[in-house]
Amino acid sequence: MQFASRLDNVETSAIRELFKLLGKPGIISFAGGFPDSAMFDVEGLKEASQKALAEEPGGALQYGATEGYEPLRSQLSSFMKTKGVDVDPSGLIVTTGSQQALDLLGKTMISPGDKVIVEGPTFLATIQCFRLYGAQLVSAPVDANGVKTDELEKLIAEHKPKLVYLIPTFGNPSGATLSLERRKKVLELAVKYQTLIVEDDPYGDLYFGEAPPPSIMALSKDVPGSRELLAHCGSLSKVLSPGLRIGWMIAPPELLAKATMCKQFSDAHTSTFSQATAAQYLKSGRMPATLAHVREVYGQRAQAMGAALKRELGDAVSLTQPNGGLFFWARLTGANGKLADANELAKRAIEKLVAFVPGAPFFAEKPDVATLRLSFATADVAKIEEGVKRLGQAL
Repeated sequence: MQFASRLDNVETSAIRELFKLLGKPGIISFAGGFPDSAMFDVEGLKEASQKALAEEPGGALQYGATEGYEPLRSQLSSFMKTKGVDVDPSGLIVTTGSQQALDLLGKTMISPGDKVIVEGPTFLATIQCFRLYGAQLVSAPVDANGVKTDELEKLIAEHKPKLVYLIPTFGNPSGATLSLERRKKVLELAVKYQTLIVEDDPYGDLYFGEAPPPSIMALSKDVPGSRELLAHCGSLSKVLSPGLRIGWMIAPPELLAKATMCKQFSDAHTSTFSQATAAQYLKSGRMPATLAHVREVYGQRAQAMGAALKRELGDAVSLTQPNGGLFFWARLTGANGKLADANELAKRAIEKLVAFVPGAPFFAEKPDVATLRLSFATADVAKIEEGVKRLGQAL
């Protein structure tokens, strides 16, 4: 068979391939990017789904509007308002997970050969998605405070990208949080160079202790002309349930209209039953308690993993303690002659019955083979300590 040439530049996710090795009995996995299913508010979701069927069965079970189920759009508008973003329900569309929002951005914005700036490292699915549409990806370096905006400006000036894609809050995989100062700078760059900024924010509600800075979109009200150059992608997957597949995109009206048209071609609309359930859940007022619980649990696990990594791996690894999200991003230093290749360490680790994701695939350019991503979300404290101990033995 002769497949479309656009497939020549993409390959199967390295993470999905890794999952094939995780069937061994007794393995402790830090590889996935999943929330812990024990954190799901099953009773709340059950109640919400029953209310959806009882109060508006036609809306929950029938075909719906491509833009989204109106009661959910209203609830998402209110949810965003609690986070400092004023958006009319008509100013957002519901997507099948925030990943569909990224796909719609690819379809509507990227022509073959267009330059797109992403963080280095960034979300692996974004690299694959944008490459599928023919983008030439350019990496902007990241540190513990997010993308380096001085370097970002140089890259924007040089490459004149179609868009800049950022995960500014508890990035995947970096765990980094863009500082308030840099967020404002990003908005200024958007206006100065008239460049679309895509803010992907699936983890922003998962903070431990102090809340992160407001989203780039929330800050846009302070930078005239910047809101028209922003797209914001949100998701309920990490805070409520991935199985609902509920995401949303806020964007300028013209972009939103084009994205809606493209969504019509792909799935007609996101599951109305999922949307009606999510709408009832948000309406119920249970979300604040759910968020408080997951923040506490993930915060404890993040602390346990940070302490264990320092104890078991010592100066053989460098890392920054994340303030939220689901991930640690670490780099093997090669200290004392120890291994500095995460791909090799991953093979050894599987033999010791512990798994993580090597960091190289998260780079669109110049992959750093010494890096690795570890998720603390699905293992309890005891498993985290045992898993990191095995990792130390593998190293």
